[in-house]
Amino acid sequence: MAAAPTIEKRQPVFTEVAALRPDTSGHNLTVKVLDAKLVLSRPGRLQGPPTRIAECLVGDQSGVIVFTARNEQVDIMQPGSYAILRNAKIDMFRGSMRLAVNQWGKVEAATGLSFEPKTEYNLSLVEYELVQVPDNASKDSNGHVAVGNRNPIPGGLPVADEKLANGIKAQA
Repeated sequence: MAAAPTIEKRQPVFTEVAALRPDTSGHNLTVKVLDAKLVLSRPGRLQGPPTRIAECLVGDQSGVIVFTARNEQVDIMQPGSYAILRNAKIDMFRGSMRLAVNQWGKVEAATGLSFEPKTEYNLSLVEYELVQVPDNASKDSNGHVAVGNRNPIPGGLPVADEKLANGIKAQA
């Protein structure tokens, strides 16, 4: 039998917390756990392991974000410890970003690190809103959708009635 070909693995690219964006995935981060609160602890089904979910505030030198730890991840994410998150994703919860690692990723404890996260920049406090853009929306030269009235009437008020326009000018 022929030997199986060896597969070269590429080195992971680590990103910073401040570079995270909504609904993205595949992030590798090195973080410090600032706080951890157990929000759910339920016995397992059919004598299985219990289900545990903790919300942890994690961060690096660029900012902090809420991380949702599940089951075995809860044991690693203790306040004051450092962790390496591989293949993490951003979930949206009530309009804010949450970091999570599912079954395709890995959470492991890190040693030999020493940094303090930038707590002033919390990405989970930024609220996002999904905006539906019509297909026939006008776009500028950069491809961005024009929002609002970009060419207001000289005088600043979009007025449809001539008498009303004259009345506003007279009062001003």
